[in-house]
Amino acid sequence: MDTTTSRRVPLVMGIAVLVLLLDQATKFWAESALTGRAPIPVLGEFLQLRLLYNPGAAFSIGAGSTWIFTIVAAVAVVLLARYGMQPQTKLRASALALMLGGATTHLLDRLFRPPGFARGHVVDFIDYNGWFVGNVADIALVCGAILLVLLSFTPTKQPAA
Repeated sequence: MDTTTSRRVPLVMGIAVLVLLLDQATKFWAESALTGRAPIPVLGEFLQLRLLYNPGAAFSIGAGSTWIFTIVAAVAVVLLARYGMQPQTKLRASALALMLGGATTHLLDRLFRPPGFARGHVVDFIDYNGWFVGNVADIALVCGAILLVLLSFTPTKQPAA
């Protein structure tokens, strides 16, 4: 089988689990170190550490519809896992894995964090110049999406006849 189209299950699962573990560990740290504290400058006001609980999506959009984001996250996890298990290049599998890890950890937050099942708030703590506050899962999701977009501009090799 051509190495560019072989199954990438170990790669996808490894990257996704790594993202999940890093995200949850940093959220645990953020809750223990940042609760009740003023923002901590890392690069002045451009990058700060500030603990927030986000009931909505990016930029707190849809804060009153947390259950919808739980459903969207669950669908995303299923679709990303399905596509991630299909034969493809390492780079494409890596991009899908980054997104799978980020979506999975957001789903876990929605399912198991307060205020309740399927209504949980996502822990955010990386403040980007006041534009938005995110977490490690957000970084993985954005990097995976950018990589997929970039890969869409590269020609794919056709198998030899």
